[in-house]
Amino acid sequence: MRVLGVNAVFHDPAAALVVDGRIVAAAEEERFSRRKHGKQAVAFSTWELPVQTARWCLQQGGIGPADLDAVGYSYDPALAGDSASLDGQDRDWEYLRTLYARRAPLFLAAALPGLDPGVVRHVRHHVAHAASAALASPFGDSAVLVVDGRGEATSMLAGEYRDQKLDVLASQSLPHSLGLLYEELTEHLGFTRSGDEYKVMAMASYGRPVYAERLRELVYACPDGTFRTLGVDWCAFTRPRGRSEQVLDPAHADLACSVQTVLEEVLADTVAWLARHTRSDNLCLAGGVALNCVANTALFDRGDFPAIWVQPAAGDSGTALGAALAVAAEHGEPIAPMASASLGRSFRDDEIAAELAEADIRYERPEDIAVAVAEILDGDGVVGWFQGRSEFGPRALGNRSLLADPRQAANLERLNRVKGREQFRPVAPMVLAERAGEIFTRGPLPSPYMLFVHDVTEGWRDRIPAATHVDRTARIQTVGADVPLLHRMISVFAERTGVPVVVNTSFNTAGRPMVDSPRDALECFGSAPIDALALGPFLIRRHAQ
Repeated sequence: MRVLGVNAVFHDPAAALVVDGRIVAAAEEERFSRRKHGKQAVAFSTWELPVQTARWCLQQGGIGPADLDAVGYSYDPALAGDSASLDGQDRDWEYLRTLYARRAPLFLAAALPGLDPGVVRHVRHHVAHAASAALASPFGDSAVLVVDGRGEATSMLAGEYRDQKLDVLASQSLPHSLGLLYEELTEHLGFTRSGDEYKVMAMASYGRPVYAERLRELVYACPDGTFRTLGVDWCAFTRPRGRSEQVLDPAHADLACSVQTVLEEVLADTVAWLARHTRSDNLCLAGGVALNCVANTALFDRGDFPAIWVQPAAGDSGTALGAALAVAAEHGEPIAPMASASLGRSFRDDEIAAELAEADIRYERPEDIAVAVAEILDGDGVVGWFQGRSEFGPRALGNRSLLADPRQAANLERLNRVKGREQFRPVAPMVLAERAGEIFTRGPLPSPYMLFVHDVTEGWRDRIPAATHVDRTARIQTVGADVPLLHRMISVFAERTGVPVVVNTSFNTAGRPMVDSPRDALECFGSAPIDALALGPFLIRRHAQ
């Protein structure tokens, strides 16, 4: 069975292709359009479809639109209800979101000539999230928790998957929403809501939970597995932060820390309730809140579920994959676990060479690109690393990365300058999986998707200062031998330095999506102070140009 999944309703439009229960391709539209997050998260953008991504997914599967047995669209307008529970623009324009979602079959048929609009299925938004985690996980049967801003009329789903069938145990109706709460805080702190929440999580590490007690009166868990988020007057806590402010106000950090603390407490109560009402030792997480790696580690530490798996594309882009998996499972297809997040585009060596020739740029082809890059990193160079298929989801996982030496504390500030980011934001370490346990404690190991934080052991904090956050933690990515080129590069760096860690951050600059094609990589290399670019087997050095 050939199923295309589509997310287009809120933000991060994406498409995914599942054939006979196996994930063939998945990617976000932003990687093709070069527009961060694909579009604005507003009701009147619902008509914008991930057309380029959908066409690429079909091409990757070697099929045309007419060959599809089904299309899963990750929103069911029949469940949207009225807009009385919404505020502001969402309430005023919600009818457009519902209208466009209803007409999605016709829009898709127009965008993908040959597609039969009758094969398009609307899939409940949170069911798509749940399927993206539980059906794609390595567990088989599992409990599942979805927490985000909103779906059709809810903001949370708690349930259990058995034999590829979902039993919904609890859901939270709007307007109560942990995701929207965090979005509102993000906006109050001068960042872009529905996109910059990870900046607030980073800021929280610099603060103290001084406002937590007051917030607990407004945000709390309920005995039935739901929660309440009563309206918060953010100005009663701190003044709004200006977007151009460069100096971190301690009061803003304290507010971020307080909300993070209360968020973790409510999630912990919700997970504890779910553990009491399911028979599984496994928990799968999805929804935008599941990208909060600090909260994920707090849930893991509690031990309500011995094993936790988080969908790497836990945000709305992942619902494209989940919609496809949900439809396939409904038709009895046996679903194969998601073995990797490397589900996007890749380019042949000859295609990369043609781009280099077109750019008229000097390059070399070293005998082993991994060895060459390790040598540059040991010499304190910053390297753009472009290898294999691009990642599905918001994390750079060693396919589209900027790499640096973790031993140099100045490299944190240096990388943030390269990317045009706020200086309070951390960068992440990639570590050889077989050495991770001696450097990092707390949190699950292995951790290949950078979705948990780990404590850096005392003996290593001074050895990898660029990768150690202010709270002495790190959001790590373990790299095993199943990723041979990346593993070899870090291994060579370890042989030269004694440190089996390299710094990794996404290969992009502020306000731009991660690079996805060789041309994207060359443009970023040309406009940012990067010392070298490993583009497939080819190496471009700054000083050679």
